[in-house]
Amino acid sequence: MSSENSSQSHETRKPRIAVVFGGRSSEHGISVVTAGAILRAIDRTKYDVLPIGITRDGRWALTADEPDRMGITERRVPSVDQLAESAEGAVILPVEPANREVVYAEPGLVPKALGDVDVVFPMLHGPYGEDGTLQGMLDLAGIPYVGAGVLASAVGQDKEYMKRIFLSFGLPVGPYLVVRPREWEQDEAGARAGIAEFAADHGWPLFIKPARGGSSMGITKVDSFEGLDEAIAEARRHDPKFLVESLLRGREIECGVLEFEDGPRASLPAEIPPVTSHDFYDFEAKYIDSASGIVPAPLTEEETAEVRRLAVAAFEATSCEGLVRADFFLTEDGFVINEINTMPGFTPISMYPRMWQESGVAYPELVDRLIQAALNRSTGLR
Repeated sequence: MSSENSSQSHETRKPRIAVVFGGRSSEHGISVVTAGAILRAIDRTKYDVLPIGITRDGRWALTADEPDRMGITERRVPSVDQLAESAEGAVILPVEPANREVVYAEPGLVPKALGDVDVVFPMLHGPYGEDGTLQGMLDLAGIPYVGAGVLASAVGQDKEYMKRIFLSFGLPVGPYLVVRPREWEQDEAGARAGIAEFAADHGWPLFIKPARGGSSMGITKVDSFEGLDEAIAEARRHDPKFLVESLLRGREIECGVLEFEDGPRASLPAEIPPVTSHDFYDFEAKYIDSASGIVPAPLTEEETAEVRRLAVAAFEATSCEGLVRADFFLTEDGFVINEINTMPGFTPISMYPRMWQESGVAYPELVDRLIQAALNRSTGLR
């Protein structure tokens, strides 16, 4: 970086926000869609923006700042390869805390400095981005970022350990069974016997889902042993560790948590009504067919207060930062927490921004609050 550029202080330039999206997980496409919404919402009078896409094979690409090209068209999600400015160029992040300069390199050309990055907005969903891997890299580099840290991101991605932590903090969790890779690969008959015992105890239908995934991808609802093999294969296509969960009969309720200056607060909750065109609230219902939730959820004052309390309790139990969407079932025995999402979708139809809109925090303010929280947060242990 030239002496002229290096002499610029944070006071004489706008903070630069690197919006990182795409990634290697099966949620690559919806991550691109989410990033497009964020790029539209960031106040360009306050911030400079650097869009960085990670291709499905892991290359960090400099991409066009064109949110209109990042939406779902003809039921197809976009990809970073469609947006990359080069098929070979790579963005290189700094690896030491004293340097925040990002460099862009193409084969045969002199690397180009893209300037310092003040905050990373990681709009990545699923493994290799939302699970603490990217957060750890940014911590090593000393770069602030939006959202949960390494531990909370990892816990929020792994449904087994998420549920274990919820239980340890006294949060209500539904019945579940974990099948780890070694169990399935070395003793498939024993694993099947365990699933059969779980079904005998809790009844059908069961949900078979990847342990570390999101956007309802890889989840199958099975009504008998007949569909079990296909469901397990689909879950293991996304993650070698999978969960078996019983059907919780009740209303699906979601609640957003946002970190304010005085601590985390919960939004008004939303209800996901039964989706008649789908077997459950799966990926297509969420993102392709635009299934809409009811905001605010038609709950009693007592129920609303309780779900908001539980959402904040889940945020605190997992040491989250920035934001969380907490998903619940309201059963005849009360609320049961299903899971949290440490980087929920920000598409125009996503429930998290809709819940905060109804709670008095408009979309641009929501994005700005997350950026400001990251700018004000110390790096390292906290």
